[in-house]
Amino acid sequence: MVGTQFGILGLLVVTFQPATIDQLRAQVRDTTGHNHLTEVACVDVPSGEARPAFGCFNIGAVTGLHFRQASVFWHLRAFPNRTAAEAAKSATGLVVEEGGRVWLSEFGPRPAGHRGGEAIAVVGPLPLPPAKSYTAVLSYAVMRPGDKSRVHTHPGPEGWYVLAGAQCLETPTGVHRAQAGETMIVRSHTPMELNVTGKTLRRAFALVIHDSTQPRGTPSGWKPSGGCGQ
Repeated sequence: MVGTQFGILGLLVVTFQPATIDQLRAQVRDTTGHNHLTEVACVDVPSGEARPAFGCFNIGAVTGLHFRQASVFWHLRAFPNRTAAEAAKSATGLVVEEGGRVWLSEFGPRPAGHRGGEAIAVVGPLPLPPAKSYTAVLSYAVMRPGDKSRVHTHPGPEGWYVLAGAQCLETPTGVHRAQAGETMIVRSHTPMELNVTGKTLRRAFALVIHDSTQPRGTPSGWKPSGGCGQ
C-alpha cells in the first residue's frame, strides 16, 4: 500500500511531547476491563528503564540523511543474529532487536541491492517533503484491540509493517486497513488516528522520515468520524 546518497550518520533522541513514558505507564496501570489506551504516542524509554507492556516506543533513529529522489522505500530484512545484521547494513542502516528477532532497516530506491538476511517487506514509496536533511525514526508498538493513538500529524511520511494483529488508520480521506504481513503508508502532514482492530494483539513497526529541523510529530485538532469502528 500504502535510499541514494546519504550524509553524516548520527543518533537522535526523539521525544513526542507532551506524552511521556510515565504518563503511558499510568494509563496502562489504569486500563482494566473494557477500558483502552486512547491517547497513545510513540515515546522514548530512558536507558536502563523497563518498558511498559503496551504502547508505542521509539527504538532507533538515523539523522543527517540526504536523498536524491523525491520518494524513498523502506527495506526491512530479518537476520539470524545481530552480528550478521551489522555486517550487512550500510553506513545509514538501522539494526534493532524485537520479538526475538534481529531486524535491519535500510532506506533508498526500490531496487536496493541489499544482501543477506531474509527480505521481509518493502514499504513505500514514501513521498518526501522538501528538506535539507532528513531524520528516520523507527518505532515499535504493542497494542490491544480497542487501543488507539492520539490524533496527530507528522512533518514527513509514515510507513508501517504489521507483524501481528490488525490496524485501521482514519484520515480525512477515509479509513485504511492492514493486518499481519501487510504494509501501509500515509503522506506528510496528514491528520490521523490509528485504531487497533480485530481480536488479537497488534505488534507493528512504524517509520517516520521527516525534516530534521522539525519534531517527529504533533497533536492535531482534526476530529475522526469513528469510521474504523464501523
